[in-house]
Amino acid sequence: VARSASELAGEALAGLERLDEGTPVPTVINATGVLIHTNLGRATWPVAAIRAAVAAAGGPLLLELDPESGRRGRRYRAAEDALIALTGAEDALVTNNNAAAVALAVGLVGRGGGVVVSRGELVEIGGGVRIPEIVRRAGARLIEVGTTNRTRAEDYADAFAGESATTRPKAVLRVHRSNFTQEGFVEVADLASVATLAHEHGAIVIDDLGSGALLDTARFGLPHEPQPAERLADGADLVTFSGDKLVGGPQAGLVVGRADLIARIRKDPLARAMRPDKVTLAAVAATLNLYRASRAATEIPVWRAVATSLPALQARAATIATAVDGVAVPTEATFGGGALPGVTVPSFGVALIAGKPDALAAALRTGAPAVIGRIEDGRVILDLRTVEPDRDHDLETAVVAAAVHAGTATGG
Repeated sequence: VARSASELAGEALAGLERLDEGTPVPTVINATGVLIHTNLGRATWPVAAIRAAVAAAGGPLLLELDPESGRRGRRYRAAEDALIALTGAEDALVTNNNAAAVALAVGLVGRGGGVVVSRGELVEIGGGVRIPEIVRRAGARLIEVGTTNRTRAEDYADAFAGESATTRPKAVLRVHRSNFTQEGFVEVADLASVATLAHEHGAIVIDDLGSGALLDTARFGLPHEPQPAERLADGADLVTFSGDKLVGGPQAGLVVGRADLIARIRKDPLARAMRPDKVTLAAVAATLNLYRASRAATEIPVWRAVATSLPALQARAATIATAVDGVAVPTEATFGGGALPGVTVPSFGVALIAGKPDALAAALRTGAPAVIGRIEDGRVILDLRTVEPDRDHDLETAVVAAAVHAGTATGG
């Protein structure tokens, strides 16, 4: 149907007015049972971090201004001061992600400097990025030791033996297996022994924890995940980890360790390219301060979800199942996001028994809000350990709407 010029102009004007209102971010209910879902933005921020980010975005703050002198000061230090308090490190630095943190740390060895890495730790850390590529991209020389499944302290000693002062390795890079596991005939060299050996030869030890943890995971019935403070105590000179995985805050790379080394990283021109903005810094600081205040388990969403009792989840599942004509079922939640691989957490969810699962899952994904679940044994499962209780009513409404849509689309 032909339309007049005035009609077309009216539509164009209406479109421009909608742009003035901003583009809304579609809301999603994560019912996958994956606590740190990379495709859904990983960790949900705590309320304190959201408030801090809004405040930082909405007005000026003392980002690089010393209020006492009125002169330019060090870049916003609240997050780094919190890291020092939490880990006992001499100094700390915040970058925009952990890959950046590792790259900057490895860059300390300089062009052609040798970096020793166990063959069992030459891993891919996600997105196709691999440890050997990070080392080479930094201009360093990769020195592989040990085997895929077993690396001993003697293997590191061999890397230093017979080398001249100019060719001797300048760093040992340790990479924690935060996104995969090895079982069976395996061995990992003790960090303290490796650190002693490296320091005897004037080399530094960089320990990449990947997902990181700032509280004892064993208190939640989970395997113990090494903490930065433990690694520093065992002799690591620098420890790097993520801010948006087990820490449960914004995406960031966190570096803690020796003050002289972090001072050198700050002077690296690439450090400026990898630094976060004021909003991220404020949100990271707010997240870390929840740990300092012993409120992480109740106020950081990922740990609040882990701490939720099974009976509470079962009760919610029974209520929702009644409302949507489903069945409450026991499930197993996982961490995802390259954290605690292979570890599951008992949970409860709702199995949707009506309609074709593929059509129903698609209708849920395209609804408002979008609901992302999983299909198991021919049924759509909505795992409640990853759904905040205040979204239960939204979930019920979305399921009812999706069931109608899926039935209509399939002729049901």
